[in-house]
Amino acid sequence: MGKATSALLLSVLLLSACSNGGNGNAGPDMTAQPTAATTQAAPEPSAQAITSAEAGTTPETLPSVSPAVSSTPQPSAENGTSTSKEPIDGAAAEIPLLYHMNKNYDIIPNEDGINKKVVLLTFDDGPKDADMINPLMDTLDKHRAKAIFFVNGYRVKEHPDLLKLIHTRGGIIGNHSWDHIVLKDKSYAEVKKQIEDVQDIVKKVTGETPQFFRPPHGAGGDVGKKIAAENGLLYMTWSVGSLDWEMKEKETGKTAKLIKNVTDQLHSGSNILMHELPWTVEALDTLLTTLEGKGYTFVDPRSIELKMR
Repeated sequence: MGKATSALLLSVLLLSACSNGGNGNAGPDMTAQPTAATTQAAPEPSAQAITSAEAGTTPETLPSVSPAVSSTPQPSAENGTSTSKEPIDGAAAEIPLLYHMNKNYDIIPNEDGINKKVVLLTFDDGPKDADMINPLMDTLDKHRAKAIFFVNGYRVKEHPDLLKLIHTRGGIIGNHSWDHIVLKDKSYAEVKKQIEDVQDIVKKVTGETPQFFRPPHGAGGDVGKKIAAENGLLYMTWSVGSLDWEMKEKETGKTAKLIKNVTDQLHSGSNILMHELPWTVEALDTLLTTLEGKGYTFVDPRSIELKMR
């Protein structure tokens, strides 16, 4: 009886083991399938997807947006970049206004501590000839000087290429009326045309409108001053005359005379009148060297306020 019981118990144990072995892979299969299904149904959001959603765009639109982003740092509080204007078409950045012109047409510092031993260089009655303009510009470049070139409209009409040359080489263009006539006794309408026609043609040729006006012979009268102001122009004559216009072609010693004429009148803020003339071109390097030797520097016209005071 005891043996029969033992045999029966052994048979039951063997049958139970066989039953468990038949389901050996069922557990892992059931576990793996839900895991795979969960991964496919709910993927983790990528950084690109989050960015697109926040920006209100889809990934397909991003390639067309990305090229518009500039590689140049934009002014902001975070990056600390300057808010000064960037150069446009090769032009220099905005220049601070450090000087103004007084009623004697001298150049005066706006504040204490700004160099007052400066001169303003100006050349009238052009543009005439590239053979004079280029040497003038070469000398100005050598001395790191800027100058105003007061031009006549009829000359610009004849030689727009020469105006472009002055402008391209860094000269500041000023308005010297269309016909180089005495304006003070002319009608309002005639003076207006003489001034504004030059404004128009210079803008057409260079893309920029003059900011300085000098009346021919220094005689603009009240009407000339009024119309200049209406056009945003700083009206000026001069405070030092080189007298180069009185010299003759065959006259000797013109360089020495021109330099003496200037230095005899020289003072801080001198507004020096010269012309586009062969002997002025020849004398300019020596003149500028002489002025530098006396401690003078050359004011950039763009640093002068456009209102006399």
